[in-house]
Amino acid sequence: MLATKYLHQSEFEGLSEFNSKLKIEVPDNFNFAYDIVDEYARLEPEKKALVWTNDQGQFHEFSFADIKRYSDQTASYFQSLGISHGDRVMLILKRRFEFWFSIIALHKIGAVCIPATHLLKKKDLVYRNNSAGVKAIVAVGEDEITKEVDEAMQHSPSVQFRISVGPSVKEGWLDFKSGIATAPPFASQRALAKNSDISLLYFTSGTTGNPKMVAHDFTYPLGHIVTALYWHKVSENDLHLTVADTGWGKAVWGKLYGQWLAGAAVFVYDHEKFDPVDLLGVISKYKVNTFCAPPTVYRFLIREDFSAYDLSALKYCTVAGEPLSAEVYNRFFKLTGIKLMEGYGQTETTLTIATFPWMEPKPSSMGVPNPAYKIELQHPEGRFCEDGEVGEIVVQTKEHVPVGLFKEYHCEPERTKAVWHNGYYYTGDLAWRDEDGYFWFVGRADDVIKSSGYRIGPFEVESALMEHPAVVECAVTAVPDEVRGQVVKATIVLAKDYRPGTPELRKEIQNHVKHTTAPYKYPRVVEFVDELPKTISGKIRRVEIRGEEA
Repeated sequence: MLATKYLHQSEFEGLSEFNSKLKIEVPDNFNFAYDIVDEYARLEPEKKALVWTNDQGQFHEFSFADIKRYSDQTASYFQSLGISHGDRVMLILKRRFEFWFSIIALHKIGAVCIPATHLLKKKDLVYRNNSAGVKAIVAVGEDEITKEVDEAMQHSPSVQFRISVGPSVKEGWLDFKSGIATAPPFASQRALAKNSDISLLYFTSGTTGNPKMVAHDFTYPLGHIVTALYWHKVSENDLHLTVADTGWGKAVWGKLYGQWLAGAAVFVYDHEKFDPVDLLGVISKYKVNTFCAPPTVYRFLIREDFSAYDLSALKYCTVAGEPLSAEVYNRFFKLTGIKLMEGYGQTETTLTIATFPWMEPKPSSMGVPNPAYKIELQHPEGRFCEDGEVGEIVVQTKEHVPVGLFKEYHCEPERTKAVWHNGYYYTGDLAWRDEDGYFWFVGRADDVIKSSGYRIGPFEVESALMEHPAVVECAVTAVPDEVRGQVVKATIVLAKDYRPGTPELRKEIQNHVKHTTAPYKYPRVVEFVDELPKTISGKIRRVEIRGEEA
């Protein structure tokens, strides 16, 4: 495993030694494409890198020698179009294997990769194209995607090339397959890219305004050694599956950097519509060893008949994205004997807090800080929090900037300064720490509700609400109140059998929350709706709900 080259020590006896001795060593000129992909291709050319299948029954397996060859061809093709160091290329590739060819190729020529979701509409694309100065777009050639890209072109003067990976290639688009097949020999541009150069730009979800451009440099992949080795717990030659579309940051957390650094293979299931039966089927068929998904996926999986699948190869499972309920944790453990290990991070970071292998998980707790980061909880008064106090999760950067922390919000120095100043990066997320050092997520700082002197995090109320069978989705926000300052409001999407909702159901849900969590947290206002406002990434826009109340 090549990850050991970048670790002062890779094996640890327990959490204490892990905390005291973990150290990621960054070379002067690191490039994931050359130092990991091409190095494996040199040392172990037939080593399995990527196993890909889709819901149509197609299957491809790629060795590291294959990934090197295809990424070289792709890099050469990009060079032939004039794409070079510092140029910005957007990838709208869903779960197509061309994503791996393309992102590695962009690293090889020192260009900037901008992964993007296929859900973007014309206005989203125009904003991103102009904000980042996108030079080329590589996309799946499906009508609903190419239509939006084409409509954005009139207002996107920087975009010179539209490249389709198929299944169709429309007029005005270049053919990726023929382009890489006829590309001349690749001329390496390694010397052009420095550690501090931007390699990745991610647009945030925009839950509170226009999306920000989160810039990561070429050292960012090294931060994911901890993600893969000590959270996902992958081993050499394991097969790892993370449920994520390549348009989101979670994809490089679980479908690329850390897994390949650890010498594991990445498994990709390319599907149009999530089906828990299909997912369990491919996990069984392809003998997936380690698995990561958000709690929602686990909630669907545990409803299925696990006895119908051979999950004997599955040995370790992780979860992130929102707090995990004890009910889901316990049911999954009963079905599989596997304890779900939670984790936390942001687009701006790598894994920052997690339940590591030497720990006993506490359902709904994120775990403890990754020792590669120095994490504090800061009270609104400016002091550090005692156990049990709610505070903002902050990353200390006075002594050193952790490997994996973002470089900046690109082209927005004021937004960067607003969250990164006085030697700290302020995550905007609130949590509290228990007496064992475990962190518990409360919510975004601007989402916390202050009612009669209490500070109430929306996630803890939402978790209680989700345990009621009538609740499919919910969002908890604050409503102004003359007496209490604010009171808790729950906006709820009901299950079909409970619609449209009644005053009696409203009362029942309120009483359920009173008995599930501290009574003062119960929603005094309950509204039933058909759907919740969301970003394109599926995150609930509480700011929009609050705006409606105002």
